[in-house]
Amino acid sequence: MRISAVALILLVWCQSIFAGEGMWLPILLQSMNESEMQSMGMKIKAEDIYSVNKGSLKDAIVQFGGGCTAEIISSKGLLLTNHHCGYGYIQSYSSIEHNYIKYGYWAINEKKEWRCNGLTVTMIVRMEDVTLAMLDGVLPTMNESERKIKVDQNLIKVKSSISKASYEDVMIRPFYNGNQYFAFVTLTYKDIRFVGKPPESIGDFGANTDNLEWPRHTGDFSLYRIYAGKDNLPAAYSEDNIPYTPKYFLPISLDGVEEGDFTMLFGFPGRTNEYLTKEGVRQIANIQNPVRIALRDKVLKILDKYMRSNEKTKIQYASKYAGSANVWKKWKGESQGIKNKNALEKKDQWDKLFQERVNNNETFQPYRNIIGDLEAYYTQLQPMTLAKEYYAEGFQRNTDLYAAYSRIKKLADTYEGRGNDLFVSGRDEMKKNAVA
Repeated sequence: MRISAVALILLVWCQSIFAGEGMWLPILLQSMNESEMQSMGMKIKAEDIYSVNKGSLKDAIVQFGGGCTAEIISSKGLLLTNHHCGYGYIQSYSSIEHNYIKYGYWAINEKKEWRCNGLTVTMIVRMEDVTLAMLDGVLPTMNESERKIKVDQNLIKVKSSISKASYEDVMIRPFYNGNQYFAFVTLTYKDIRFVGKPPESIGDFGANTDNLEWPRHTGDFSLYRIYAGKDNLPAAYSEDNIPYTPKYFLPISLDGVEEGDFTMLFGFPGRTNEYLTKEGVRQIANIQNPVRIALRDKVLKILDKYMRSNEKTKIQYASKYAGSANVWKKWKGESQGIKNKNALEKKDQWDKLFQERVNNNETFQPYRNIIGDLEAYYTQLQPMTLAKEYYAEGFQRNTDLYAAYSRIKKLADTYEGRGNDLFVSGRDEMKKNAVA
């Protein structure tokens, strides 16, 4: 599943008994969610999920390649992720004579594991709530441009104030449309090697039929391994590197589950549309997704036609097709879910409840017109939203020439704005990723 922000998100439910849905941040579990989760049947503590003082689940759940979630499942850095997540790297090793996408591959030992140029794995070292510092000096009377300037100024100061080791990175990300900010101290490993995947007939059985659904009948997985320097820290690729020793890895159980057992999803990214009003959800269901689905459907049919007629073409476009189809299925499921669960009617009830609470509380009077104002703004934006989706899906997302132009423009902007050294660094990084 593709993503765009580095954060850890938790979705918890207990089938047939409880359902606790939404974006739950691991750093806040102990203060906000632990008791509720334990009442659902969770047998571990919040500190077993997120801790900076000992190994915990957050050390075993990593961001894979900037777009997927992966899990560390052994003491030697073995990674489990989705079948399609590393398709581009498997594709680069495949040919008509050695079609590893179709027939699969298993490294019989560590020396047979393949280097994946440009592939990274990012781990969360710790999180910090930096909302107050990021919003320092931000006033309710500011327009969006003024607010952005102030937040950007604060970002520089806050980022430099976060303590970290020389081999760590720090990122600051907005949540809830900029109402809350978290700093993420991260560790990124750059020597990641491909270990194995099942053949296409297992890993992609039924194509998108099972994708993003439950139960699954597809062997949707692939295996990789993290390599580190002899100090267990991130290092550039070297034959001298050794398998990474994790602070924590997920133990594998073959016991299965019983109905009513506590279950949770733990992974990336870090965003939610949970707090959209009815009009915001309606625009997704009735304006954005229909355009996206219809145009993406045409793209997939074109790709499928040529991939079926030529095995070399199928190998060359396997990764692109898998990624495109993954998002297409997500959009379809999202729209079906909104319809099947009567989401618009429920959102209407929540909007009315919000309005009632605002009307009955003097403190909330500045927000008394917010529902109506948002509805009016969504209506005004509808033509632009429609045009944006046609442009993005019809050209930006699905045109390889545009992607090449974007990379070249990014390099040119870097050269003009930040100098030759950063230009060369960015160029070399693009070369490595192109090889991958």
